[in-house]
Amino acid sequence: MRNRRHQIPGCLPHGLSRRGLLRIGATGLFGGLSLPMLLDLQARAASNAPAKARSVIFLMLEGGPSHIDLWDLKPEAPPEIRGEFLPVSTVVPGTQISEILPHCAQVADKFTILRSHSHADNAHQTGRHWVLTGYPPNFADGQAQGEPFNVLYPSIGSILARELGPGGDVPPYVEMPNPLGPGGPGFYGAKYAPFTIDNDPSQPDFKVRDLEAPSSISESRFSRRRELLGDVESLGVSSQATGRADALAMYYQKAVDLTTSPAARRAFDISAEPAAMRERYGYSSIGQSALLARRLIEAGCRFVGIDHGSWDTHTDNFTSHKKALVPPTDQAFSALVTDLDDRGLLDETLVVMMGEMGRTPRINKDAGRDHWSMCQTVILAGGGIKRGAVIGASDKTASYPTTQPYGIQDLLRTIFSLTGVDADKVYETPVGRPVPIVSGGRRIDELLA
Repeated sequence: MRNRRHQIPGCLPHGLSRRGLLRIGATGLFGGLSLPMLLDLQARAASNAPAKARSVIFLMLEGGPSHIDLWDLKPEAPPEIRGEFLPVSTVVPGTQISEILPHCAQVADKFTILRSHSHADNAHQTGRHWVLTGYPPNFADGQAQGEPFNVLYPSIGSILARELGPGGDVPPYVEMPNPLGPGGPGFYGAKYAPFTIDNDPSQPDFKVRDLEAPSSISESRFSRRRELLGDVESLGVSSQATGRADALAMYYQKAVDLTTSPAARRAFDISAEPAAMRERYGYSSIGQSALLARRLIEAGCRFVGIDHGSWDTHTDNFTSHKKALVPPTDQAFSALVTDLDDRGLLDETLVVMMGEMGRTPRINKDAGRDHWSMCQTVILAGGGIKRGAVIGASDKTASYPTTQPYGIQDLLRTIFSLTGVDADKVYETPVGRPVPIVSGGRRIDELLA
């Protein structure tokens, strides 16, 4: 696969600094360049600021948490809109969130609330695909461009794994305790696939499978097997099998790297954490996953995706949020950002918590809330994000943003900017179709510290 940087019309020439752009503009070398065009190029040049974050922890609240019951309450709305929960003050003067988020209320000075995120996909799988890749799945689009099937777009984790590379002995992209769904490498290939911990870290017998070589095989025998495999691979394979063989070889090499690295095994060993720290995060799936995520980014992991659900509360929304969903999430997120901050890691670790959508402002006949992507809240912390801010606002029923709406491409551009990744970089699919890392959107400067 070729890695070719295409110059997209309107993009800043590669390597041109903001100062250089202004110098060129002053000399008139961009003949006919209008002021709006110059300002646009200046904005793109500014987006190439030095990276703030070296790692990302992404908490995907699968199914869609209710923004109006958690982060964007409307106490003045009628009962069929406002629901059961009351707003409470946080440690940030003037900022209120839900009463069922007491831990987050005490650390609201460490994260920022984005209340004006909006997109147009109200389905779970396609919405998650859009959030995690920046592209809505479109079968017809791929076929129109000559692809045998629809384009398999890489996820944010695979993009960061490719652009930033390994930061240590652990895999650059890890997901847990389930696959993120549409969160794979797409056309990037097996090299950038996630290492999936398909096991719940909160279980007493939790262990990362395949992290240890079989005890029945000695180190010398293991080495001889590797040499034999290398000899077989050097003989070559048929052209039809080359792609499959390369993928298998890549997965094998990843497995070998893990099983032969004491540092990697230590990073995955959550039992090494003091009991008090594990209790601080909470013995829940999201709590122990968040703690393991902290251990992994300390060891150099670039992207940890945590899948937590299900927040698809079509029925009994309030009991589900109050009793089952919110308490462990409230404890886990507040513990994570506090722990990272205490260790001096928050400024270089970007934490994002969101679902693929929000919930309908109007409560349905089953005391639930349905799918609603037109307005949702995203929580961000660390990695160059402001602390203690509220960005954007929604109308009196939390139905639509009343300030500048920000979409998925805007959010992804912001994440990539903070991690030093050029979102305009283009890679080609196997049939040569150019696909930029992010198509459209602008960095959300309001979020930046």
